[in-house]
Amino acid sequence: MNLKDEFNKAFAEDLATKFSAKAFSFDSKGFVNAIINKHWEEKELKERMRHITHTINDFVNEPYPKQIEIISPVAIQYGGMKGMIFPDFIQVYGLDHFDKSIAAMALFTQYSTSEFAIRPFIEKYPEKAMAQMNIWSQHKNEHLRRLASEGSRPKLPWAPPLRNFIKDPTPSLNILENLKNDESLYVRKSVANHLNDISKSQPELVLKIANQWFGVTKNTDWIVKHALRTLLKKGDKRALAIFGLDNSKGINTIELSIAADQLKIGEFTHFNFEVENTSNTERNIRLEYKIAYIKANKSQSEKVFQISEFSLKPKSRKHFKRKQWFKQLSTRKHYAGIHLITLIVNGDCKNSIEVNLID
Repeated sequence: MNLKDEFNKAFAEDLATKFSAKAFSFDSKGFVNAIINKHWEEKELKERMRHITHTINDFVNEPYPKQIEIISPVAIQYGGMKGMIFPDFIQVYGLDHFDKSIAAMALFTQYSTSEFAIRPFIEKYPEKAMAQMNIWSQHKNEHLRRLASEGSRPKLPWAPPLRNFIKDPTPSLNILENLKNDESLYVRKSVANHLNDISKSQPELVLKIANQWFGVTKNTDWIVKHALRTLLKKGDKRALAIFGLDNSKGINTIELSIAADQLKIGEFTHFNFEVENTSNTERNIRLEYKIAYIKANKSQSEKVFQISEFSLKPKSRKHFKRKQWFKQLSTRKHYAGIHLITLIVNGDCKNSIEVNLID
């Protein structure tokens, strides 16, 4: 099922039933008809959510503080994607009511997420909002602790970027410090993603934090590894050095071969190779490969894929076989031409092999 289909007529009817129980004059039939109108099928996921938000405002026809009192007991009956319409209502209609909206977001995020709704408040009330986020970062509820990190991410997916935080992420650093050893993996994932966002514009800052956190606890080690994923894929030697993976001397990739070096778009092939440790010590190895994809204008776009991280004893080898598809995806369209596959060991490019992709 397409995600947008979570918002359907049955959902609108259920929502109307719950609102009518809280507001006896609520026009349930008109509400459902206003949502499932002649343009409904054309709307994508976020358009449907926003349309429902506007329709709630039209039919719960009260001042905003009263609307929140009516909406809140309904909102806590929905979780996941369906529950996201309620923080969206705050985002659209609650920006001039800071205290009331903050309290509602704290409630709603425990059932869905307020990570998108909080961002306009951070932009309009940066000091007040970040002070509240710091309080949430020490809350007993993991959903509120996660909101403190996730909501202030500079480049949160599906949301407009916080451009001031891209330039200067300092306001969120205390939040991350509070959460660096959080018992909840749900929270730690957000901290790692937040740091990964920062690494794209402020790599030096994230490397400094990573060096301070790594080796402290298992939780901080996990965060550092995931926070540095973009820098690791770029082969950043400073990031690799934190894990002892910055040196590839004496590590070779040999006997690289490919099952078919000419393919039609949509087909796959296998390539085989061995990694050899010619040194006299056991080595830690991060093994990746990159493909130089051909774009529509015949230029190239490189994509790095991780294969494995492992240790290799002295004077030994390890065999690898990798399957590579060239099927069309919504995230990547393939074009005919020579595609170069290059093996990477500890950030260093080794040998390569070509695949000719044809229409």
